[in-house]
This record gives sequence, C-alpha cells and structure tokens, in this order.
Amino acid sequence: MQAVEISAFGAPEVLVLCERPRPVAGAGEVLIRVRASGVNRPDVLQRSGAYPPPPGASDLPGLEVSGVIEAGDVEAMASAGFKVGDRVCALVAGGGYAQFAVAPVEQCLPVPDGLDDVAAASLPETFFTVWSNVFDRARLQAGETLLIQGGTSGIGVTAIQLAKAFGATVITTAGSDEKCAACLQLGADHAINYKTQDFAAEVMKLTSGRGVDVVLDMVAGSYVAREVECMAEDGRIVIIAVQGGVKAELNAGLVLRRRLVITGSTLRPRPVAFKAAIAKSLGERVWPLLSQGLIKPVIYREFEASRAAEAHALMESNQHIGKIVLTWA
Repeated sequence: MQAVEISAFGAPEVLVLCERPRPVAGAGEVLIRVRASGVNRPDVLQRSGAYPPPPGASDLPGLEVSGVIEAGDVEAMASAGFKVGDRVCALVAGGGYAQFAVAPVEQCLPVPDGLDDVAAASLPETFFTVWSNVFDRARLQAGETLLIQGGTSGIGVTAIQLAKAFGATVITTAGSDEKCAACLQLGADHAINYKTQDFAAEVMKLTSGRGVDVVLDMVAGSYVAREVECMAEDGRIVIIAVQGGVKAELNAGLVLRRRLVITGSTLRPRPVAFKAAIAKSLGERVWPLLSQGLIKPVIYREFEASRAAEAHALMESNQHIGKIVLTWA
C-alpha cells in the first residue's frame, strides 16, 4: 500500500510518500480501506519529534480515517453492528496516513447520513476529544457558559457546535476579525480577537462579572493565570494542549475562593475501553445531530495524500478555519 511516512524529524518536507506492507487486523479489529485521513495538530508534533506514538501503535502519522471495512474480526464486527463493506470513520492511535489502516471495532462509527468521505474523516479526533473533555471531564451543562481558546481550530469548530447543541452559551477567542466572524457564523454567542483585546477582561464584561463555567484550553502557559481570573465559582479549566508552553504561574487564592478545578488529558494513549465508551456516547447523542444536519463538519481544504507536506505547512500557518483532510485515490 501507499502511505505517508516521517522520513526524519523536521519541517513539513520530511513527510514523504512510501510503500508499506498492508496491515493485518487482529482480534477485535477491522481493516479499513482508507478514502480520507484527517490532519491534526498532534500529527505536526509527531513529525517534529515532540509526540511519539504510544507503544504498539504504527509509526505512521494520522489519528483519524474514513473509508470502507475491508476485513476484520467477524464476531467483533457483528457485535458492533458492522460488516465488510460498511462505510465507517475511526479513531486510530497512528497509521492514518495510509491507504489501509487497522482500527479497534469499538473505535469505529458509521459515516453519518449525507456525509462524504472527506467530511467523515474530519470527525473522530475532534469529536472524541471535545466530548471526553468538555462533557465527560468538565461536565458542561445546559445553561452554563463555555470559553473556547482558538475557536477556528478543528477542535474549536467542533466545540462551538456541540456546546450550542447541548444548550450552553459559547464565548470563543480567535486571532483575527475574520476568524471571529467565522466563530459567530458557527453559532458562538461572542468572539474575542485575542490579538486586539484582553480576553479575560472581555469575558468578565460579557458575563456581567460572573465569569465562565468551563474553559477549553489548547494554549496553557500564561493563559492559565488569565483564565483563573475570569472563572465563575466552581468553574472548570480543561487543558488539552500546551501550544503556549508547559509552565504557568497563577493566583492560587482565586482557585481556593472560587473552588476551581484545573484538569487536563491526552486521548491518544488511553486504552480502547476508554475510547469505546466515548464512541458509544457519540453514537447515541451526537451522530443523530450530524445525520440531521444540526451539526456540520467544517472543512477548510483537502489535499491529495502525496501533498501531505503542504497540508502540514497550512496547519502550521494557522490560517485555516476548520479541518484539513488528505484524500486517497
């Protein structure tokens, strides 16, 4: 099969098309003939040498795919309601940049009605991540207010739509007026240009001094201290990336007085059973919204897989609004 491998750690140009043996599905797994592969920030980190795959995972980048089930554990497929020939999208721990990929059956979901392969490939990584962190870990409830740092990222466009669908008020940050406008079009109630405004001060104005209940933070670093300042009592901050650095100095007194929770997680190394539980929740509560068109994937651009280096360069430019996807002939 053809695949895109990391020839050496470095700039986007280290991504090269190669020939690899077709993987074989084991117990509880399916082999997917990949039609499209989602591109995500962890792929960029892996390419640069900062995010190695977990033990046992493929060294090829790629955490989400869509395609057709080619083969697999027949009993496990039947138990999950799948069969050979079904269109699925799947979360994988690696190996997504290839014409064939192996995925645990329990991390597969049917392609929602009306979506093509490119749209389907954009779903697993961001939807699993947002559901796990915003709804399971941070327990966002209807009527609460969510602050999303980076509303036009793949995570951001997903979080805006999911939070609105489940009754929350959404405030998001973005790096330009154009991106702020895009957030509002997706349903955000308020969008703050973090390059021209102090997001913490703006949040307090927008909430009449109350603050937000939940923050989805992909920046960390100095942002954590400012987030603590604009939290409501019993607020929860969930850190899922550290693009702004791993160290933070904050007002611990505010954490105490407002009874705040600061937590975080990474999804990739978690066991199949953990991801399977997320998939079950998504299938029951979110996939019907996708099939009905109430939530829509946001695709910024697609590239042929041979142009993966261009896709990574685009992601690193931070110009995109939504997801970037690779396609396979």
